[in-house]
Amino acid sequence: MLLKFLGTGTSQGIPVIGSHHPVCLSTNQKDKRLRTSALVTSDSGKKILIDCGPDFRQQMLTNIEEQIDAVLITHEHNDHIIGLDDLRPLIFKNKSSMPIYCNSRVAVEIKDRFPYAFSEQKYPGAPSFDLYEIEKEFKLFEEVEVQPIDIIHSEINILGFKFKDLAYITDASKIDDKEKEKLKNLDFFIINCLRKTEPHHSHFILPQVLALVDELKPKKTYLIHISHHLGFHDEVENELPENVHLAFDGLEIEF
Repeated sequence: MLLKFLGTGTSQGIPVIGSHHPVCLSTNQKDKRLRTSALVTSDSGKKILIDCGPDFRQQMLTNIEEQIDAVLITHEHNDHIIGLDDLRPLIFKNKSSMPIYCNSRVAVEIKDRFPYAFSEQKYPGAPSFDLYEIEKEFKLFEEVEVQPIDIIHSEINILGFKFKDLAYITDASKIDDKEKEKLKNLDFFIINCLRKTEPHHSHFILPQVLALVDELKPKKTYLIHISHHLGFHDEVENELPENVHLAFDGLEIEF
């Protein structure tokens, strides 16, 4: 299987509109981060999108991707779902509704924000979504096992996803001990890391992530949902432990 990072930035992306912060002015392509999202490709070629934010269209065009077979949603914040309408050309191409997997609270939010996707008499050109509630481990396309991980993001419960020995977690501020058991000794641990030092109420920062890596002992860790306050990609990469890396837009890992 293959995971491609379509975006690795925080909710504002990098560069931030109007910002003159040095990282926002960087010419290094690895410092330019679209909103966090990933694409998992199964061994048979099925494409599973994790989150669908406002940069989805640009991400698909940039990566020359033309297929999405299912969508997994971590939570309902705009930088993770507001791009769902841009699935329309893929829905029309497949001539079928797009299956979207999420928790029950997120399903309600998607219906509220995209009511036209669920109308019995759809406006011509409107998308069509099929919502499936995630309650436990499930299988996609009879080949991809997906294990949900319960994560705390400030005061709401959201989802991470585990495939084989890879876990993908974004927007976490706390992970309970029971869920940590599912994350020990992974081959790949993908986790959000907003910035270096200043604490944040709803996102891990670097010291918290490194402590978590020491506890869970993954073979490799990749940081995502990064803000410009974390620093320049090349400088931070050189400061991190040998088995911890900054993900960047377009990076692919095989697992």
